[in-house]
Amino acid sequence: MGKNYIDIEDDQGSTLRYRKHVNGRGLVAHGAKVHPKAVVEAGAYIEPGARIGAGAKVARGAWVEPDAVIGDNAYIDAHAHIGQGAAVGDGAHIGVRTEIGAGARIARGARIGSDEIVAAGLRIATDRKGLWLAA
Repeated sequence: MGKNYIDIEDDQGSTLRYRKHVNGRGLVAHGAKVHPKAVVEAGAYIEPGARIGAGAKVARGAWVEPDAVIGDNAYIDAHAHIGQGAAVGDGAHIGVRTEIGAGARIARGARIGSDEIVAAGLRIATDRKGLWLAA
């Protein structure tokens, strides 16, 4: 049986330890909190201080930066990037290769399409089809 963690050196020369999440084998940094019923697929990274809610799914290649919050039953699609301190509401869907800027807030149930960029600090709500609503 292989080990359930990996050590990675960052740009400053510090070593961060990531454990493999039981549901999906994605990498979760020490200090991050991932609900046991969440799924973090292999190739996804969850950084220190991030929180992932029950039933949430973080797909392969996605990156959740420090102190970001992913709500219950939210879906972060493949290769999406959630910036530091950003919040994705319960049941929201973030598309493939989409970038959510630092401190941005995505409303509960919002749908952000693929290849989109949400600037840092923005607050976004959408209708059921993913059209952005006025804040």
